[in-house]
Amino acid sequence: MKIVVIDDHPIIRSGVEQALLDFEDLTVVGSARNYQEGLLLIKEKKPNLVLVDLRMLGKGGLELVEEARKIRKEAKFVILTSYAAAEDVKKALQLKVEGYILKEALPEELINAIRLVGLGRKCYDPEVLTMLMEDDQEDDLERLTPREKEVLSALAGGLNNKAIANKFFLSESTVKKHVANILDKLYFEDRTQAALYGYSRGLGHNKEPQG
Repeated sequence: MKIVVIDDHPIIRSGVEQALLDFEDLTVVGSARNYQEGLLLIKEKKPNLVLVDLRMLGKGGLELVEEARKIRKEAKFVILTSYAAAEDVKKALQLKVEGYILKEALPEELINAIRLVGLGRKCYDPEVLTMLMEDDQEDDLERLTPREKEVLSALAGGLNNKAIANKFFLSESTVKKHVANILDKLYFEDRTQAALYGYSRGLGHNKEPQG
């Protein structure tokens, strides 16, 4: 796997390269210190995966990801950061960033994240996901329409699309649209995440049989 590292701290760039030295299948093909250098490097080296700092002088990592997607659609991106704000994580989810790792992670945790992302999976630091779930929960639910809140409650209660359709006298295609809207508005990747979130907010505690 060809990897590019983009970070304005030389110690971080060097540390990542050092951590990957012993793995023949993980090769750092170049490193850059800012947005402009990073885009040029991605265009030149055509990496499979890009490790990019969230905050750099000038434009940051998320802005780089947004632009780099146009240059190298095949590449996967992992954000590296020492601090995660909820809005940054939500933006990363919107951009479909494959990984979000804190710089305090152990080398083996970083290696594991790179491998998971290389296999086509998402890898977000557990602390990041916990923080996201706890942030602005009331405002998050307010983004949903009354019907979407009902569907989220049904998801949290373990109902499948057919059961939800029967419960609210809707077609299954309409239920699918509501679920898609819920995932989009709450920045979740799949219905399982949405269901767990709804349950954590007290929704769906009175489960109903699937039928």
